[in-house]
Amino acid sequence: MMKYLSPGNIISVAGGVLAFIGMTAYFTNSVNLSVPTFFYGVPILLIGLGLKTSEIPPVTLINDKSFRLNKFNRPKELTALVKDVTRWRYGIKAHLESSLEALNLWNEDNPPQLKEIEEITKEDKSGLRMHFEINDVPFEEWIGKQERLNRFFVKGLESEFIINDNKKEFDLILFY
Repeated sequence: MMKYLSPGNIISVAGGVLAFIGMTAYFTNSVNLSVPTFFYGVPILLIGLGLKTSEIPPVTLINDKSFRLNKFNRPKELTALVKDVTRWRYGIKAHLESSLEALNLWNEDNPPQLKEIEEITKEDKSGLRMHFEINDVPFEEWIGKQERLNRFFVKGLESEFIINDNKKEFDLILFY
């Protein structure tokens, strides 16, 4: 249900309804109602459709309740990162676009896609697991940037990679 409640969808529907009411009022000779609703409805509809063309849905947060409860146990930068990728974004090709560009892990034609994020505990260490689809950035480039990933988001992190069987997806775990 939440995937249908994007700002682009809400604005498009509101504009479409206003434009429809305006057209209906025009054809039933209700001039007082037709002019404002039609002339406001069409631009609002176009703005909503424009948003839909550049929309990126939020990343799936696996354990939302435990993430909200443990907010004092993790660095505030990682909390901000999770809040950023779990909301609707507009005008970018992928989540974490600027970060991946700064790390030189970006391909303009087919960038890596963050699919899901989860807070985990492994061997008495807490961390953030990010599940990526590799696309056109080779996994070897990610491995080569491991030292920089340890200090990019927050200083003092430890990173671990887990590659999936299909070699097109992997998990990046940032331990804090």
